[in-house]
Amino acid sequence: MEWQGIVTLITLFVVLSSLALTRVSADLILMAALAFLLISGILGPVEALAGFGNPGVITIATLYVVAAGLKETGAVQWIARQLLGHPKTEKGAQLRMIAPTGILSGFMNNTAVVAMFIPAIQDWAQRLGVPASKLLLPLSYAAILGGTCTLIGTSTNLVVDGMLQSRLGINLGLFELAWIGIPLLLVGGTFLVLFASRILPDRGGVTEELDQVREYGVEVEVMAPGPLVGKTIAQAGLRALNYGYLTEIDRGGRLITAVEPDRTLQGGDRLYFVGAPECASELRRIQGLKPANGSVHKLDVANHQRCLVEVVLGPEFPALNKTIRDSRFRTRFNAVILSLSREGKRVPGKLGDITFRMGDTLLLEASHQFVEQYRFRRDFLLVSALNDSTPPDFHRAPRALGILALMVLVSASGVLQIMEAAFLAAGAMIVSGCITASRARRSVDLPVLVVIAASFALGNAMTETGAATWVADGLLGFGPLTPWVALAMVYCLTAVFTELITNNAAAVLMFPIALAVSEQLGVSFLPFAVAVIFAASASFITPLGYQTNLMVYGPGRYRFSDYMRLGFPLSILAGIVILALVPLVWQF
Repeated sequence: MEWQGIVTLITLFVVLSSLALTRVSADLILMAALAFLLISGILGPVEALAGFGNPGVITIATLYVVAAGLKETGAVQWIARQLLGHPKTEKGAQLRMIAPTGILSGFMNNTAVVAMFIPAIQDWAQRLGVPASKLLLPLSYAAILGGTCTLIGTSTNLVVDGMLQSRLGINLGLFELAWIGIPLLLVGGTFLVLFASRILPDRGGVTEELDQVREYGVEVEVMAPGPLVGKTIAQAGLRALNYGYLTEIDRGGRLITAVEPDRTLQGGDRLYFVGAPECASELRRIQGLKPANGSVHKLDVANHQRCLVEVVLGPEFPALNKTIRDSRFRTRFNAVILSLSREGKRVPGKLGDITFRMGDTLLLEASHQFVEQYRFRRDFLLVSALNDSTPPDFHRAPRALGILALMVLVSASGVLQIMEAAFLAAGAMIVSGCITASRARRSVDLPVLVVIAASFALGNAMTETGAATWVADGLLGFGPLTPWVALAMVYCLTAVFTELITNNAAAVLMFPIALAVSEQLGVSFLPFAVAVIFAASASFITPLGYQTNLMVYGPGRYRFSDYMRLGFPLSILAGIVILALVPLVWQF
């Protein structure tokens, strides 16, 4: 091996160490490695930047827009509420959660699925009286397992498929991985249902203490006709919100203050909640409720272009010492006041009769441009938008689901390649109004794409310099190995890498090594490529190896040992299933 190969292996070691041991972001580390390989002359510009034009990377970027369209329309929330139901036991709750999560993750990015399911599962767990820590980690694992069932279920599948296309001209079908993925989901899902609630401890949940945050009163109305009419408060998900609680119901002028969980909702009921500002965001995501403030409907802003904003009144606010009704706030600022907090407490009485004072904190519904427009104006001391507070456009949910189904259909039938189908679906999401062009741009996770694309440079350097062949010789140097033993070694090495670094980087780095092993054994490369796909995805032992594992770490109040206790046996079980089935489906 010449000096270029030695330098490449040293670079690889530095990258792996930096990803595992430092807090420097992965995109910076891998872009620095790319730049070094390019400047040192080990790679030319075409080889170094090949990842940025890889079909798999482009497909991942496009699918972010498709997933965002499903999120903006509330399609996944609607599916979650329909499928989760009201199980009686913890095992029943595990089953009702794992099945829809696994299925959805097969057809959209599993990171997006987990992001949308986390608040729904937290709310659901409170309603069922089940600790959220018993459900959130199985949620992540179910999404990982479900993502292995189709080509579009996880970015790792698309990355390896892109390398197969560019290196060997091989295209994987949309459901080709299902021969392994579905048995893996069934076996892994059964393990989680049987053992997750026993193994995982009760860590409680992350719930805001309402006496330590700004307290608001939020009033909403039950739409008639609507999906909540005839349901009890508990069934509607209104009894155990994360950030607020229901205090009273105004029914035709009659005030109901003792709000029991089994009280049935009627159309036109006005519900009064007290809680943190995020309570208003939670209520926005429940289909069948609308703001009780009539001025909200007079806003000259489309519903899906609104968000919740907090502002603190400054000394130059023009309506100080005036009532909200007399201030003409909506006309002046094109925003509607939902509630007012003073010194951290809600102000009792009718909203329109409250008099403004300097330092009051207002909860507003306004356009996305409101923050930029008024951030530096002297009317307000502070202007801050609440994260993820845009109400879903539920009317377009069937349209978004139809676009997703059509994308899957044309790809599975072979009419279009998955990248072409994803482009059409993303365009349809924008043209049909499921998502705006600006939000589509913001939905693309650029750091993740940079990590994936830049890691291709390391993979190419391993191949070009002969470093991959040298590593393969080392793996095969233990003596004459059968193809199955070599496959198991490649699988285990990939599984170790994916627990220490990102799953996509592990797949890209192991791809050339696996290719070199198959060439030296003189056998088909496809079983090795599939083993790399599944090993890179099967990250259950640490929170660092897969993004969904990290996403549930905080909300579930997990410790590192929780991942080891549940993830280690699941990893062994997954390895047995994968290594047993891969040679049967793809012959050496």
